[in-house]
Amino acid sequence: MTNEAEFLADAATPRWIKDVLRFLPVKSQFILAGNIRDRYPLLLKSAPPPDGGQPEQSTISISPPKYAPIALSAYVSEALKLCGYQYFLEFNVVEGFGVLTPRGESADAPRKFFADTFGLSFDNKGRVKCSLAKALETLDRVVAHKEHFVAVFLDFASRYVKRVDSLDCGEHEFFSKALVQCHSAQLHIAGTNSFAQFNPVFWLCDKENDLPDWLALNNPRLRAVIVPRPDHIIRRALIGQLTPSLPGFIEVEEKRREDLHDVFVEQTESMVLTDVIAITQLCRREQLKFEDIGEAVRRYKLGVTEDPWKRLDRKKIANADEFIRRRVKGQQAAVTKALDIIKRAVTGLSGSQGSRAGGKPRGVMFLAGPTGTGKTELAKTLTELLFGDERAYIRFDMSEFSAEHADQRLIGAPPGYIGSDMGGELTNAIREKPFSVVLFDEIEKAHPRILDKFLQILDDGVLTSGRGERVYFSEAVIIFTSNLGIYKHDDEGRRVLNVQQDEPYEQVESKVRGEIANYFKLQLNRPEILNRIGENIVVFDFIRPEVAVQIFDKMIAGILDRLADKQKITVTLPDAVKELLREHCLRDLSNGGRGVGNHLEAWLINPLARALFDADVSEGGSVTITGLELAGGVPTLQIQKA
Repeated sequence: MTNEAEFLADAATPRWIKDVLRFLPVKSQFILAGNIRDRYPLLLKSAPPPDGGQPEQSTISISPPKYAPIALSAYVSEALKLCGYQYFLEFNVVEGFGVLTPRGESADAPRKFFADTFGLSFDNKGRVKCSLAKALETLDRVVAHKEHFVAVFLDFASRYVKRVDSLDCGEHEFFSKALVQCHSAQLHIAGTNSFAQFNPVFWLCDKENDLPDWLALNNPRLRAVIVPRPDHIIRRALIGQLTPSLPGFIEVEEKRREDLHDVFVEQTESMVLTDVIAITQLCRREQLKFEDIGEAVRRYKLGVTEDPWKRLDRKKIANADEFIRRRVKGQQAAVTKALDIIKRAVTGLSGSQGSRAGGKPRGVMFLAGPTGTGKTELAKTLTELLFGDERAYIRFDMSEFSAEHADQRLIGAPPGYIGSDMGGELTNAIREKPFSVVLFDEIEKAHPRILDKFLQILDDGVLTSGRGERVYFSEAVIIFTSNLGIYKHDDEGRRVLNVQQDEPYEQVESKVRGEIANYFKLQLNRPEILNRIGENIVVFDFIRPEVAVQIFDKMIAGILDRLADKQKITVTLPDAVKELLREHCLRDLSNGGRGVGNHLEAWLINPLARALFDADVSEGGSVTITGLELAGGVPTLQIQKA
C-alpha cells in the first residue's frame, strides 16, 4: 500500500473516499449508500510523477500503477489506515462482530486487542454473535475508547429494521441510542496521528433513506456519502490489471491493446467493477481471446452466445429494396433511408456517430408523415427482412401510455408496490427477445414523462426496470412512428394543416421535419430527445393518385386470392366493374392506403359477402361480379354463378 499523499493523488481514487477522509476530524458517523456491494481498486504501487520529475522520497517509482479489487469495508479500512487508524471492527445482524485486517496482516493481534479491551469473545470462525442491543453496548465502549484510533462498520444496515417508516419499540430505541452516541462521541489523539479524530461508525446502506430520517436530518455530526458506480477512470485502472490474464493478450501489439482497452471501458459504461471482473472470468471460461473483449461484454449483457445479426443474409439485405417496395408503395425516399439505417445496424455502426461503445441500439428510426402511408407496414416488413417473420416485432400503442404513471407498465412497478413482481411489459419483452424490432406507435400520444425513458434507451442502450434490473437494447432496432408535422397550431392556437397533398415531397419533408423540431424543442422542451434521434427521421410522402392505384390493385388481388385460398371460391372481377370500384375507392386519399382499404371494405368486401350468402355460393363455387350500385344508400353487388 502507498502513503496517504499518493493515495489521494491517484486518478483512480474516487471522490467519495476523499470526502470521507476529509471529514474524519469533524464527523463521528457516516452513512455510505449506493454502490456499496461492488469492488474498489486499491492502489498498491504508484506510477512515476506525471511531469517526469523526481518522486518524493516516500514514493515508489514503479510504472504502471498496481491495483487490487477489494470490498468496500476493506477499502475504507485501508484508506483509514493511512490516516492513523489501527483497528477495524465490522458487524452484521446475522454473524455479529468480526475484525477487519489490512492486506497481508494476521487477524490474531486485532482479535486479541478487541478481546482484551472490550471483552469480545470470538468463536472458532472469528465472529461474536449478538443482538442489535448488545452490539450497541459494544459500540458505546469502542466510540469512547481514547488510546487508539478504531473504526466500526455496521454492514447490511438496510436490514436492521422491517419498515423504516414504522419502527417497533426496540428498533426505535436502537436508533435513538445511536443518535445520542453520535452526538456524545469525543475527538481524541493517538500516537499514530497528531491530529484529533473520532472513532467513527460507518452505516453501510443500499439507500440513504433505509435509515430513519431523523438520524441524519440536520445532524452536524453525521455525514451521508453516496458511493456511485465507477467512472471510466476507475474502470480503466482495474481493466489494466485484469486483461493481461486473458488468452491472447501477449500476442496483441501495444497500440492495439490500448484500442481494446478503450472498447472495454466504453462498453462497460454504467457497469460496476464486479461486472468488469465477471466479464474477464467469462472470457477465460469460454476461451475468448483478448481481441474478442467486445463479444464478451455483449454475451455478459444479454446472457446469450448466439448473435442473429451475424447470421443475417447480407445479400438479401443488399437487395432488399425490391422486397420492401412490394409491400410499401410510393415511398422511394423513405424506403432508401430506412434501408440505410438497417445496413448500418447490420455492420454494427450503432448510434448516429457509429460509436464503438456498442451500447446504443443497433438502429433507430423515427417514421413520420401522413396517416395510412405505410409507416407501420414498413416496420413489419423490416422485421420480416431481419428475422424472417413480421410478427417478431414488439409493438406498443403509445396512446395507451398517456397517463403520467403509465411508465410503470413499461418498466414495472418499484418494489413494495402492487405489480412489482410482474415486471414491465417493455423490459420483460427485451429480456426475452434482445434481438428484435421494437415499435412505439404514435409516440406523440405518450406522456412526456415516458419520453424520458426513451432518452435513456437512445443514449445508453439500457433501461432500468422498476426492480432495479438493467435491460439492454444494444441488439434491438427501435422504431417510432408519428403523425407529427402534418398539422400545426396557428397564431390563435387552432389546429390547421401544415402540409397539403398537392405539395411536392421535398416540401412535405421540410415542413414535417420543421414541425417535429418545434414539437420537441418548444412544446415538450425536450430538445435532447430530438438530438438523440438525429438524422434518423424518415418522412413518408402522401399517397399520390398513381400510387393509390397500385395499392388498390394489390388490395383487390389480396381479397380475391384470400377467397380462393380460404373458401375455395373463385371470383371474377371484370374491368368495367373494377374501374367503377376504383373510382369510388380513390375519390378521397386524405387517409392514405388505410382509407383505400376502408373504402374497399364498404364497396367490395361487405357487399360481396352479402351477395355470396344470398346466392348460397359454397366452397368450390365460382361467380362473376356483373354490377355495382347504391341501393337504398347501401353499396350492392350483382353476381352471376358460373
